[in-house]
Amino acid sequence: MEDLNSLNVQNLEKWFNSESKIWIPPAGEIIGAGRILALFRAIFRKYEKLEWKAGEIFNLGNNRYFYESTSIGVMFKNGIYDNAICTIISFNENGKIKFLSDYFKNTACFH
Repeated sequence: MEDLNSLNVQNLEKWFNSESKIWIPPAGEIIGAGRILALFRAIFRKYEKLEWKAGEIFNLGNNRYFYESTSIGVMFKNGIYDNAICTIISFNENGKIKFLSDYFKNTACFH
């Protein structure tokens, strides 16, 4: 979360490789570190301020986890942003993110 909350894409580089897959709505599934980092650049540009706070983390075994979080911020065009998120994440044997998928309580703010 610390690297994500920095809003600095360079801090996220170490978490992804060419085989990493993420799905963060409203975008579809994205594969590969370069494309994933481009998505984060686009996301970060939409916010004046943005912060995530992790809640409970559940170990599902085999380097897979489920966790709850909240994201709070200020969008440049839509004002205050506050959302509850559930995330499924798995890591490869080298600690890189293999797969990450977010599920948002409120998706209306993305349209």
